[in-house]
Amino acid sequence: MNEPNAGDRRVLAGGLDGVVLLDKPVGLSSNVALQKVKRLFGARRAGHTGSLDPLASGLLPICLGQATRFSGYLLDAAKAYRVAGLLGTRTSTGDAEGETVERCEWSHLQRGSFEAVLADFRGAIRQVPPMYSALKQGGERLYRKARRGETVEREPRELEIYTLELEQWEPPMFALNVRCSKGTYVRSLVEDVARAAGSCAHVTALRRYAAGPYGESDMHTLDALQAMAGSGAEELARVVLPADTALAALPALTLEPEYASRLRQGQVVQLAAEGDEELTRVYESGRFLGVAQRSASGELRAKRLMATLGA
Repeated sequence: MNEPNAGDRRVLAGGLDGVVLLDKPVGLSSNVALQKVKRLFGARRAGHTGSLDPLASGLLPICLGQATRFSGYLLDAAKAYRVAGLLGTRTSTGDAEGETVERCEWSHLQRGSFEAVLADFRGAIRQVPPMYSALKQGGERLYRKARRGETVEREPRELEIYTLELEQWEPPMFALNVRCSKGTYVRSLVEDVARAAGSCAHVTALRRYAAGPYGESDMHTLDALQAMAGSGAEELARVVLPADTALAALPALTLEPEYASRLRQGQVVQLAAEGDEELTRVYESGRFLGVAQRSASGELRAKRLMATLGA
């Protein structure tokens, strides 16, 4: 990929604090995609908000500059996927990249009975993380152990499936629409659903189309970003969303200049008691300051502020 010319890089470098919604292509790791975007924008700091497997495509929010301070809030956000599965075979990795480890009968399955099984996976469930995952045990990623042929015990994790719908049924192929909480392994979900239906399956395609407040309508491919860069820094900068868009789920509070100054200096600001304790986006004259914790008694304490504002 070509990069902007030196002049564009000088304009972009260090001057952009925000979020780029990348449409990650299949075959590219999230980290490689991140590095490409970081170079393209000349960013000093950049980070993604929840990796996608190389097999997966779709929405990869990338935080630039000071927006990386708030990337953790997107890691905790709900995600949405469209996933295609193939009945009759289970693989070592849970997707098409792995070796077949089990074959199952599938011809007896009907759409109605398969859909009925989905109801058991909606709401709060417990899921055992797959061996081919980035979780660590004993200081080592599980996928590294799996590649050596090792299998270790994994504790089930509690998570939430908000939406689980059958979108396509052409057995042995099927497709699901999934909206879920953080920490959900869609490959494991597909395997578990197929097992409960009386067969086995693996993922053949996976696309993330939503993460927190962001959807696929605002995504940009690497090719599109490269083309924008060729038109100049201003054109490329237009795709960068403000850092506070990552926090759209939090309530907003505008402070008077005196209170904003106190907050930036690390002082506790006393406001009127209102509601329960909660994280809050704080602003001054329309300018985003960062995130603060508001107590039920009205005390406001800085949690994470924009660096140029004294965090």
